[in-house]
Order: sequence, then structure tokens, then C-alpha cells
Amino acid sequence: LLSSQKISKIRNYKPKHFSFNVDGGRCEVCKGEGVVTIEMQFMADVHLQCDNCNGKRFKKEVLEVNFEGKNIDDILNSTIDDAVAFFIKHQQTKIANKLKPLQDVGLGYVKLGQPSTTLSGGEAQRIKLSAELSKKGTGNTMYILDEPSTGLHFEDIKMLLIVLQKLVDEGNTVLVIEHNLDIIKVADYIVDIGPEGGKEGGKIVCAGTPEAIVKKFETTSHTAKYLKMELD
Repeated sequence: LLSSQKISKIRNYKPKHFSFNVDGGRCEVCKGEGVVTIEMQFMADVHLQCDNCNGKRFKKEVLEVNFEGKNIDDILNSTIDDAVAFFIKHQQTKIANKLKPLQDVGLGYVKLGQPSTTLSGGEAQRIKLSAELSKKGTGNTMYILDEPSTGLHFEDIKMLLIVLQKLVDEGNTVLVIEHNLDIIKVADYIVDIGPEGGKEGGKIVCAGTPEAIVKKFETTSHTAKYLKMELD
């Protein structure tokens, strides 16, 4: 989008000039990091804002290119929610549709330019899940998710469940390792491993639908005990 602007065409800027992953438009001092690292021999490394680009990660002339008042730094500092609203407002539906799956898995608060190393395990899983959602489904894929609800607000968990159900409705299999009862109670089939944690666990305590587990194993399964409260 930015490389198609008039000033970019005059300066012969290509899409690569608006990426901090390759040479071209990124700051040459910090290599697009926005910070410079000072290695300390006996202490933790110190990270300082790059004086050359003031933490903006791009060359000054590249930052002069903008779309509807936003340059590449402004866009990358936008949250997914803000970016979707911005691109819809300005009829850039192709870009908005690419970002929409990230909203669908509850990642609307993440910034577009946020380094992947700062994401939690659950967030990284959901980004992979959003990538799958953007593909044309085959209906015969098995997804294995390890506690995708970690750190999520209950409203975001609702959104995540809608996404997971969509995958199942398309014929895929979704296996979720989870402790969150809001997710456990809507599973088609539960395998409860325990009875305790660590050395006291590792055995299949019970298996079946949520209703069957609650009915038969309330006294022997911790999951069944607390699941009953959710289903009553």
C-alpha cells in the first residue's frame, strides 16, 4: 500500500523499503530493531533506543511516505483492532480481511509491529491458528493446541471458542490441552488425566462427554467435580 503512493513511485520505493526485516528502508544503525544493544561482560545486556531513528526503525525519508496521515511507523504501532478499523474506513478491505482472523482469535490488542519474541506461548499459538483460518480449509486437518486460553479475558475465550467450533464444523479435528472449564465444558469428548499433578498423575481417570463424566465420575475426578458446577 505504501509503496504504491505517489512519493514512493517518484523515489522508486518497493514493498521491501517498508519492512524492517531486510535492507532498504530500515534504519542501518539498529537494523530495524529500534534499539541498540550494549553487551555487558558480567551483567545483562543493556538495550537503548536507537538515536539514529529514535526507535522508529526506518530511515527518515521512508517515514515521509504516508497513507491517510499514517506512515509505516504509525501503522506498525497500531493495534490489530485499530488497524482493521482504519483500513475499513479507507476502503482497504483486502488488508482488513488479512487482519480479521487475528481479531477472531482474540488478538485485537496486539500491535502490528510487535516482535514475536515478546508474545506469550498462548498468543503465538493463536497467531498460528489465525494463519490457518485465513487459508482455504481442507476439512481434514488435526489441530493440537496447548492451553490456548492462557492470559485471555473471558470475552476473548468466547471468541476463541467460536473459532475452534468453526474449524470443527468444517470437518477438522481439534485436540486441546486445557484447564479452563469454559473450554472443557463445550468439548465433544474429554480425557481427564490425573488424578493429581506431577508424579501423582499421568493416568486416565475418566473419558467421555462432559455430561457422562459428571454423571459417573463426580467423586473420583477433580474435573468432573468442578465441571458439574458449570453444567448445573
